[in-house]
Amino acid sequence: MRLSIAAIGRAGRGPERDLYEHYAGRIRWPLGLRELEDKRKLPTAQMIAREGELLLRAVPAGAVTVALDRRGSVLDSETFAQRLGRWRDDSVADIAFLIGGADGHGEPLLEQCALILSFGPMTWPHLLARAMLAEQIYRAQQLLAGHPYHRA
Repeated sequence: MRLSIAAIGRAGRGPERDLYEHYAGRIRWPLGLRELEDKRKLPTAQMIAREGELLLRAVPAGAVTVALDRRGSVLDSETFAQRLGRWRDDSVADIAFLIGGADGHGEPLLEQCALILSFGPMTWPHLLARAMLAEQIYRAQQLLAGHPYHRA
């Protein structure tokens, strides 16, 4: 199973990037990060649509897509791991996680996703969301490998 993260915006060097790389480096599944951006100044609705196009173009053919969005489902770590485990066991070849821009995702993108995932109702910096996602993927990997979970 290959994992990819497509995210709007480019991360420079800094603690958020370092934290992302720390967890991404521990994940045994192949993991790629594609940073996308359109620097044009567009009205909000047009920018959301444009970012959605960029993100969907970055998704590998046939991939299961997961959007990170405040309107999504809040899953605990064990449930997230079970979901990844089901996809793995169902021989899903690619899973693509989509992180939108400052104004979030539009409905056309969300309608194409197998899962809309939320890290809760608070607003999180997009660079931190990448690190949080990588940490949860790493945690899921460990749970699926049978490592003890301190919350169980």
